[in-house]
Amino acid sequence: MPELPEVETVRRGLAPAMEGRVIDRAEVNRPDLRWPLPEAMAARLTGARVTLLRRRSKYILADLSTGESLLIHLGMSGRMLVSGVMLGDFHLDHPAAQKHDHVVLHMEGGARVTFNDARRFGAMDLVRTDREAAHWLLSGLGPEPFGNDFHEAYLIEALKSRKSPIKTALLDQHVVAGLGNIYVSEVLFRAGIDPRRAANRISAARLAALVPLIREVLSEAIEAGGSSLRDHRQADGELGYFQHSFRVYDREDEPCPSCGTPIKRIVQSGRSSYFCPACQK
Repeated sequence: MPELPEVETVRRGLAPAMEGRVIDRAEVNRPDLRWPLPEAMAARLTGARVTLLRRRSKYILADLSTGESLLIHLGMSGRMLVSGVMLGDFHLDHPAAQKHDHVVLHMEGGARVTFNDARRFGAMDLVRTDREAAHWLLSGLGPEPFGNDFHEAYLIEALKSRKSPIKTALLDQHVVAGLGNIYVSEVLFRAGIDPRRAANRISAARLAALVPLIREVLSEAIEAGGSSLRDHRQADGELGYFQHSFRVYDREDEPCPSCGTPIKRIVQSGRSSYFCPACQK
């Protein structure tokens, strides 16, 4: 599932085509994705101006002039693709319609934004902007990693009584929003912390050091366009490249870049964890 860097990369790619522009026409080609789509969705989107495009955790939010926000979750295979506009040095012509083009937004100025999702694990909803914090997908989320509410004292307090492994604790979206399996593995390697270590058995100094490392890893991934392991594409259809910078993730039995010890893979809460048994304690 896309993590914060992939979602932020898509948001940035969509902004030139959507932000400040009117949705001239919305096509909704099926009644549901992972969950039912909102009632009269096409009519509620058509004619609305996108005033701001934001990200909250792993969700994209398009604020509309109607007082609603379009909430977009890419799921495991969803893609938001832009065509008919100039992006950098490339003009992206409109491709032929595809079988899994479930929602299509025809934007003012000629751009087309298409939500394509072969497995329909993604989701869309319309929510009143002034009530979005109470939406069931957003209400339990912790602070944003780049926000002022996420700081050393907060993380120490949030984890000091948690007996679960530190990897599991950092994946908890109530603790910090947007982190996923890939980037937690990379953060813990840089911190030298074994993913199996109980969160409440890690010193305050080591927990505090995780905050800048989380921001560092996420920033590097965003600049690289995210990680393309399976389905992720940027809004212009290009792959992300951060997977070429992985130090431990998906590198089982390969040498640790710091000491040469083979990278180990274990399963925690149904997810693969990768770490160096020599460097991470």
